[in-house]
Amino acid sequence: MTNKLVPFFLIGASLVAGCDNQQPTTTPIAPKVDKADAVASVNGVYISKTALQELESDIAERTQGQSFPKDKLIEELVQRELLVQEALQKQLDKSPEFIQRMDVVRKSLLSQAALQNHLKSNPVTDEEIKAKYEKNVGRENNMEYKARHILVKTEDEAKKIIEQLDKGSKFDELAKKNSTGPSGPEGGDLGWFAPSQMVTPFSEAVIALENGKYTSEPVETQFGWHVILREDSRQQTLPALEEVKEQIMPYLQRQKVQTMMENLRAGAQVEILIPIEAPAAPQPDETTAPEAETEAAPTEESPAADQPTNEKPTESLEAPAAQ
Repeated sequence: MTNKLVPFFLIGASLVAGCDNQQPTTTPIAPKVDKADAVASVNGVYISKTALQELESDIAERTQGQSFPKDKLIEELVQRELLVQEALQKQLDKSPEFIQRMDVVRKSLLSQAALQNHLKSNPVTDEEIKAKYEKNVGRENNMEYKARHILVKTEDEAKKIIEQLDKGSKFDELAKKNSTGPSGPEGGDLGWFAPSQMVTPFSEAVIALENGKYTSEPVETQFGWHVILREDSRQQTLPALEEVKEQIMPYLQRQKVQTMMENLRAGAQVEILIPIEAPAAPQPDETTAPEAETEAAPTEESPAADQPTNEKPTESLEAPAAQ
């Protein structure tokens, strides 16, 4: 049977073939493979069934479940073994470059093994997931609001708009005419949002209003001066624990790894042997304001897994949309 090379698989040459059991080497060798447990033999070296299974699993994972004929996968393992034997015959494994790269790979695999062992010994429990879920669900008032706003540059402009509202002008028309925010053309409509999605002064003003009422005084944020109309409010529809369990799990695992690394670092003697330059401090006349900042950015950053809600993101304090 004549087979062509399978370049796609060869790209993943970092996969462990697990089929080299008789070649001399300075590193630990894989367990000996018996003929009964092999799928092929290359110059007397057996390629194990386990190697084929690992290749199938890895390819399926990298191609989102796509499968390939076994004969193609076996041919890939055969080609790898031929290359391994060629390299060993030419003693490429004795070159300084190869030894250095193998040391890097070895340390990478060992560091991964240490992390996996720690998580296996300290698994995230259902109680920890539940506690994190309940903490995040309970940290807000579980309400969300529908509002409009008119964003202007000065307090005087905002006060004049409030005077026009008091005389009966329509909020959406004033927003289209005066608002400098991205939602202006839409009548200042921000849609539904949770308080945490807005900067604090804005969210506090919305919470303090009644449905159908607008602010009697302008509200100042870092984006300018706002006149806010709260149109409606409702209880948030929060996801069930089971719906977000898989999102919370990685976050708690990262916390465990972080704690592990902090403990290791605290118990180790570490000496930095090269000078580390501190970042240059900004000069007094430099501007530090970001070029593009949202009208009402979230008040704090946290991992997605740290926010078990199913609320639809709005345009940041526009939910005012980002400028």
